[in-house]
Amino acid sequence: MKTLQTEQELTSILEEGKTVLLFSADWCPDCRLIEPFMPEIEAEFASFNFVYIDRDQFIDICVSHDIFGIPSFLAFENGKEIGRFVSKDKKSKEEIQSFLNKL
Repeated sequence: MKTLQTEQELTSILEEGKTVLLFSADWCPDCRLIEPFMPEIEAEFASFNFVYIDRDQFIDICVSHDIFGIPSFLAFENGKEIGRFVSKDKKSKEEIQSFLNKL
C-alpha cells in the first residue's frame, strides 16, 4: 500500500484510475485490527490503487473529505468519488470486501 507523502501528491494519485484511500492513524486500535488482512484485500481488489493517509499528518484532507472517524475508506475513479465507507466504527474484513464489491 502506498503512503501519501504530500497533499499535492493526492491530486495526481486520484487521477490514476481507481483508487481507495484508507484514512488511519498509528494510535488507532480499530485501524491496527484491519492491518493484518489489508494485503489480502489489496490482492483481491487489484484493480484499485490503495493509498494510506495518516489522519494526524493530513487533517486538512480529512476535514475536506468529511472524515471524522477512522479507519475510513474513500473510493475514487478518475478523480470522482464513487463510494465511501466512513465511520468511527470498527470494520471487519467482510465489511470492507462488501464495500469494495459494490463499487
